[in-house]
Amino acid sequence: MIRAIFYGVITIFISAIICSFIFALLLKLTSYDETSLQWVMHGLAFLSLFFGGFIAGGKGKTRGWMLGGATGVIFTTIIFLFQFLGMDQTFSIEQWGYHAGFLITAIIGGMIGVNVATSRSRSA
Repeated sequence: MIRAIFYGVITIFISAIICSFIFALLLKLTSYDETSLQWVMHGLAFLSLFFGGFIAGGKGKTRGWMLGGATGVIFTTIIFLFQFLGMDQTFSIEQWGYHAGFLITAIIGGMIGVNVATSRSRSA
């Protein structure tokens, strides 16, 4: 189970790095500003958490809600520690709301990932 959660968290951070790179290029090379892409960035953040939970659930093959939830909690903990220790700030109410949504999204991704992985193994 630890390995599945690890794969999920790594998936989240890799997709976040790729999306950050793409958005940095967009902001640098076009006339867009951060506020015009804010909702797209939030959507991709939720999608990254969904895929992280999906990968964790698919690798674990059981208890997808728990694997997705653990993946979301570990992601939130890493971000919180980075912000608290690195920038000496705690989460705002808005950030707690986003991270609650991230957790729910990762749980849903984990449940779907388990069902997709289980249905594939049954048909094979």
